[in-house]
Amino acid sequence: MESISIEYKRSFGKEAIISLVAFANSSGGRVVIGINDDGTPCGVEIAPETVQRYINEIKVATYPQLLPKAHVETLNGKKVLFFEVSEIPIKPVSFKNRYYKRVHNSNHLMTLEEIVSLQQESLSVSFDSHPVNLQAAKINMDIVERFFLHVNNRGRFKLKEDPLANLTKLKLFRDGQPSFAALLLFGDHDYFIRIGRFKSESTIIDDLVIKSPLFMAVDEAMNFIKRHINLGYTFDGSRERIERWQYPMEAIRELLLNTIVHRDYKSTSDVVIKVFDDRIIFSNPGRIYGNLKVEDLLRDDYLSSIRNRLLAEAFYLTGDIERYGTGFIRIREALETYPEIGFDVSEAGDYFLVSLKITPPITPPITPPIIVHNALLLTVLEQKVLECVIDDPKLTSAGIAARIGVGSDTVKEYISRLKQKGIIYREGSSRAGIWRVAESGSRHDPNG
Repeated sequence: MESISIEYKRSFGKEAIISLVAFANSSGGRVVIGINDDGTPCGVEIAPETVQRYINEIKVATYPQLLPKAHVETLNGKKVLFFEVSEIPIKPVSFKNRYYKRVHNSNHLMTLEEIVSLQQESLSVSFDSHPVNLQAAKINMDIVERFFLHVNNRGRFKLKEDPLANLTKLKLFRDGQPSFAALLLFGDHDYFIRIGRFKSESTIIDDLVIKSPLFMAVDEAMNFIKRHINLGYTFDGSRERIERWQYPMEAIRELLLNTIVHRDYKSTSDVVIKVFDDRIIFSNPGRIYGNLKVEDLLRDDYLSSIRNRLLAEAFYLTGDIERYGTGFIRIREALETYPEIGFDVSEAGDYFLVSLKITPPITPPITPPIIVHNALLLTVLEQKVLECVIDDPKLTSAGIAARIGVGSDTVKEYISRLKQKGIIYREGSSRAGIWRVAESGSRHDPNG
């Protein structure tokens, strides 16, 4: 049966050479001449000079030139010719200036973007290392200094006093010009992270667009996510309480780093993060880089390829990345103490997606939670809204929004949640009335 690494041909021709090219651009494979599509031998005539003539045709039609191994076998009394190629180190290989890759059991013409990526990968050149035509003034040196402080504290690299010398040593500057990685980390770039808190697929109750330098963007995204997921406390027998978030923060941070370090910056699409009641979905432009497959990331022995080497190195030096190629291992380790959370990795179109999903959909209450009122667990934003109405029962939704720094529509959504949980209710009119908090141990009927 034909597969990702084997192809059958009744006779030798250009299609056989294309298959060899696709194998060389992928993980290697064999083309067998003299076999029907169903795998039964039909045989091929082989004169003394036939094999060498075919090899010469392959050399002339390919660049860089392919030199496959060849041998003849007899199957069911019929002669069959085997050509075999390994994955070559300098890619991509072309057949008459056209480039092919192997997908499952067929050959596909490569896009220009795939050709460029494969060439950069084989030459160990990452896209983020290219210089950008900007003056150094476009780089925010205050953020650079904060970056240096993190690197010094981590101790993985010895920095000098000269900032430009440090940036040059880290290959973030070359000949006084910033690399694309430096622009992304410290400058004014055009790449966005869009995060939304969704009630349903079509209902969004809060959102944030992050266009900050990437060195700052991770913390901004983390803060948004923390505002919209539950936080409780557990106890280990001592008097100290231990925070337990709805999702492990180590896994969330690893996934955020993955979206910005490994995304494809040749794409103008945005990183999109969706936070639902029972799941978080991370999606970033660019399929899995290199020869990795989705199933590989679910094993501990996978070997990663790095699309943006300078970004990965920068976050390694600050301690955000512990070791290259261990991100998904660390995510699985963080999830070991969260058996209620499922972990899924997939590709859709030109996007790479990772989701964390709570099963069952509603998380059981954690005892004792950050605020317990009527035995209900509150999110951080629910807590802040509740604190506001306790502090000043006359506050309007606009006043609450101003205090906690979110939009009025968001406050209205969280007021509605608190009312539905029977925690608060309105006494009097919407203008002249005041907020009341239900007594502990009782529930107020939101329809009463």
